[in-house]
Amino acid sequence: MNELELKKLWQITNDKLEASFVINKEHTDDITRIKVHSILSSMKPIKILTLLVGILWVGIGVIALSSIYVNSFSEANKFFLFSASIQVGLTAIALYVYLYQLITIYQVDITDPIIKTQERLVTLKMSTLWVTRILLLQLPVWTTFWWNETMLTDWSFYQWLITLFFTASFTFLALWLFFNIKYENRNKNWFKLIFNGKEWTPLMESMELIEQMKEHEDNNAST
Repeated sequence: MNELELKKLWQITNDKLEASFVINKEHTDDITRIKVHSILSSMKPIKILTLLVGILWVGIGVIALSSIYVNSFSEANKFFLFSASIQVGLTAIALYVYLYQLITIYQVDITDPIIKTQERLVTLKMSTLWVTRILLLQLPVWTTFWWNETMLTDWSFYQWLITLFFTASFTFLALWLFFNIKYENRNKNWFKLIFNGKEWTPLMESMELIEQMKEHEDNNAST
């Protein structure tokens, strides 16, 4: 076999290897896209269930509170009324975010460009952080809804001290979490304790897979 034949054989072999590499990469990318779509789809049931339960809860709350405001505001326990109003209001805001997330999940398509899927995952990540912040702002009102006017006249200093200590502690905790729930804190133990389940773990897995695809794509483009 002369030198020319060796060069031709080398070129043919090289072309086959490159073609095989391209095909394998395409198959790998397709499989990754399918995995991402499947992982995100696993989040749909919990989102739908949360929406249904939340809508029922807010609906009942709005009807009950509206009736109190209209028919018996002067006789109502104002502590309960205002605490419940804040709780229902924050829950309604959270439901809007959940609906937005569910729509975003349904919009993810395996044929979308990587950058588009990546943008949607970032949107889901940020909205998940925000909805958790909003819901945790409810903590203080769970310590005030049972207050009543007789406390103002009948309670001792120590009873008020204990009660206000718990309310102040829950308020501090709610505000601290609101300002510290950030993506850069995701590796801290308290963060993992809060974000550990069907609404966060699948999202992180999807983002990791998409990031790997993006890195491979960038590496191939540079070479």
